[in-house]
Formats: sequence, C-alpha cells, structure tokens
Amino acid sequence: MPRNDAEARVTIVTVAYNSTEILPDMLASVPPATPVVIVDNASEDRAELHRLVATRRGPTRLVENTRNLGFGSACNRGADGVDTEFLLFLNPDTTLCSDTLQQLVDAAERHPDAAGFNPRILDHEGRAVVKRRSDLVDRAQWLPKRELTGDTVVPVLSGAALFVRRAAFEAVGGFDPAIFLFFEDDDLSLRLSRSQGRLVYVADAAVHHAGGASSGGSVKAERIKNWHWGYSQIYTARKHGLRANCAAAVLKTALRTLSPATIVSARRRRKYSARFAGMIAALRQTGG
Repeated sequence: MPRNDAEARVTIVTVAYNSTEILPDMLASVPPATPVVIVDNASEDRAELHRLVATRRGPTRLVENTRNLGFGSACNRGADGVDTEFLLFLNPDTTLCSDTLQQLVDAAERHPDAAGFNPRILDHEGRAVVKRRSDLVDRAQWLPKRELTGDTVVPVLSGAALFVRRAAFEAVGGFDPAIFLFFEDDDLSLRLSRSQGRLVYVADAAVHHAGGASSGGSVKAERIKNWHWGYSQIYTARKHGLRANCAAAVLKTALRTLSPATIVSARRRRKYSARFAGMIAALRQTGG
C-alpha cells in the first residue's frame, strides 16, 4: 500500500478540558490528511478552542458538550459517526512522530487477529511507559519488567494513545459511559480481548506524552480525581465479577487512610479519604 495511505485510514479523537495551551503541539503533529475530532468537555477556554479548530490544516470537527461527561463518554461522542477503518484515542498532551500512524496501521496489517494496539508511549525524559498490569487481569497475564523491542501481546491498553479497529470498538459498545474517569481503558481492553481480538504493543510506533498536563492540579481537582479513582476501581472490579479484588482494594485503601503517615499529612488525608468515599459510593450503587 502507498506509504501515505495510513493517514486517511485513521481518525484521531481527543478529549479537551481547558486544554488549549497543550493542544496546538498535538494538532501540529497530526498529518493534514488525518481527520481529528476534538470533544470539549465544557471548557472555560472554548473561544480559543474554536480558533485552533479553524486554523488547523486538515479535516477537524469540534463536539461541544454542555457539561463534563468524563473521558469515556466524550470519546464515544467523538467516535460517533466516524467512518474511517481505525480510531486513535489520543490525549491532548501527546505528540505523534512523523511515522506513528503508518507504523500503527502496518502493525494492524501484520496482526489481523488483533483488535487494539498501543504505540510506544514516551514520557518527558524519553523513557517508554508500558502498561504491564491491571487489577482486572489475572496476575499470570501481567508483563514482566523488561524492555519491549518488538510487537508484543499485552493484557491491557493505555488510554493515552489507544489505537483500535473501529468495527471492534463499535462491536463492544465503546467505552462504558458509567465510568467517568480511570479504569475505562482497562474495562475496554478486557471487552475487546474477550470478543474481538488480541491487544498488541507496537514498539516501532512512538508517541510522546507529557503526562498530567491535560487537567488542572488544584486541591478540588485532586479530590475529584481520587474520588473517581476509588469509584471506578470498585465499579469495574464488580462489573467483571472480581469480588475478592473489591475487598482487597477497600481494605488496602482503608489501611492507608488510617495509617500514621496519612494522619500527619493533609495531602494524603485528602487523597485516601476521597478514594475511600468513592469506593463506598460504588459499593452502595452496585449492591454492597
């Protein structure tokens, strides 16, 4: 196939929340032939976001939510109506390399039995960050800590740069809209691998990820994040029938909440009390 064919076979979906300081670099790294859908989760900088969309070379669509729907639901809205063969869910604080899309599409051609893929995600120091484990996956499937130098089957995918066949994504119903934040990529990974095909890490495809730059770091924001971490951890474990994992997670968080190190640290008190509250809320909603 022509070496530029991949650029038109992929649609990039990104979720923005007050992200206009970081979005320009990501958009500039996307080939002009590649469609981009930006889903805005009720940002305060929407006027600037409109300007970015208007000035991008290449097909760009803005989906404006009237409230913050969370990551997964926003991704679903962005993917709705897309007709390309592949979707790449991409964080706004990432940038592509010149051959990233081609390498991902080439990997999909090499692995027709695979449903989803992760590129090599590089942190700000150029180190590869690999998602090797998940509490939703049996420990026997966790990856050992070693460098991955080629295509490798993985237990779960990272949502920071998640490349998926659109047909497979649609077949499993996309992201679970009940998950506002955290563990939505683990949940999607399990559903994809169980019914649509394997998950593959592609070492030759690289994405640079600043990490933590796509949302604010206020005390309120951290409390909300930790509440959703606790909620989603319990919700997804119960969804997949992992009751023992629920009990272990609640006990571990309760012990951390009551530990001397937490008692003397306001930051840790906020963190673990919010996580524990989210867990309790999930247990009540899911029947105990």
